[in-house]
Amino acid sequence: MGDRVIMHIDMNAFYASVAQHLDPGLRGKAVAVAGDPERRNGIILAKSREAKACGVKTAEAIWQAKQKCPDLVVVPPDYAAYKRYSRLARMIYYGYTDLVEPFGLDESWIDVTGSLQLFGGDAMLVAREISERVKSEIGLTVSIGVSWNKVFAKLGSDTDPGDGIVPITRENFRDVAWPMAASEMVYVGPATMRKLHSAGYETIGDLAHAGDHFLKRRFGKIGIMLRAFARGEDASPVKAMDPSKADVDYVVKGIGNGLTAPHDLECDSDVKALVWLLSESVAQRLRESRMRCRTVSVGARFARDLSGYSRQRTLRTPTCLARDVANVAMGLLRSNQPIDKEHALRAVHVRVTNLVPMDVPVQCELFGDAEKTERLERLDLAIDALRGRFGNTCVKRAVELTDEVMSGLDIKRDNTIHPVGFLR
Repeated sequence: MGDRVIMHIDMNAFYASVAQHLDPGLRGKAVAVAGDPERRNGIILAKSREAKACGVKTAEAIWQAKQKCPDLVVVPPDYAAYKRYSRLARMIYYGYTDLVEPFGLDESWIDVTGSLQLFGGDAMLVAREISERVKSEIGLTVSIGVSWNKVFAKLGSDTDPGDGIVPITRENFRDVAWPMAASEMVYVGPATMRKLHSAGYETIGDLAHAGDHFLKRRFGKIGIMLRAFARGEDASPVKAMDPSKADVDYVVKGIGNGLTAPHDLECDSDVKALVWLLSESVAQRLRESRMRCRTVSVGARFARDLSGYSRQRTLRTPTCLARDVANVAMGLLRSNQPIDKEHALRAVHVRVTNLVPMDVPVQCELFGDAEKTERLERLDLAIDALRGRFGNTCVKRAVELTDEVMSGLDIKRDNTIHPVGFLR
């Protein structure tokens, strides 16, 4: 049996390219997608090729970007448009295989092993056809990596400068992949790279030749996995997805949301308003996923020096109620620090993990009120239905209205979609 044929397709400068496609007047200009400076979210989220050529970087402040590129055009994010373009691209991929695995909005793996002969049998020609179709039908360009495994396919697309195809094969991977920095490979983040660097391992080839003792001692089991990745021994499958479900068909392991507040949070009511807004979004997404959570975590960043911390608590009974998530998150914040001007917060995030499906029976607490909990769940589900019809701001809790600026936010709608994990 021959090797698999896997492609990783990455839409180039996705957010900025969508903005340029929607507004032809922006084409050829340096464009950056950024948050709202008035709400202190004024950092660069994405940039066009033209902006990148001027030295604009993701996550830097707008004023810093404009110092490098005075003609920079800054546009707000449009997540509804990003989802639409992402869905259109995937429908093209589904024309070649049913094995399409999204990796965030702008990236997907596809496995064409079983269908390649239907399209001429040449993987490079199929990749070029997909690239041309995305360009002509959607107006965006893609980078495509072609390999026999997912890790090298992604490595190929990541190293393409744009609108190209990079094959990493069994014949060339030692010449193409191994000289690259180990940090270029999936799951080798800054912390892992620091450990590798301290031991003299710099490239993917170095990692491929690392010894068992070092890897197990410094990284545990994940070290052996990373070495297998570097050797091209990744056997993880491209997961078949339902085209109508796309992002929501994964096994969800956690749901979270965070926000930099429009102003410093200097009192209990300020913090409570934001925590409830975040918890409402998280709990609504929990219910949409038909899940309950056992663990609630909260994170905060101080206004004075931008240092931060996170705390978590495991519940006796799993919940999907915004009330429960918010109360636990507030309790964790209050127990960790005074909430006053001296300890003002700039940003807060709320996250739930340790999830269980809603259809799994729940052991009721001996002195709990199961009937009340069931009524509250039905109430929250009814509110979800209203928000689905009339928007997420059609029903609000009084606590969320105590801050005039934050009460106008639709955190769930404007939530950034992050890539799902490679390992599930």
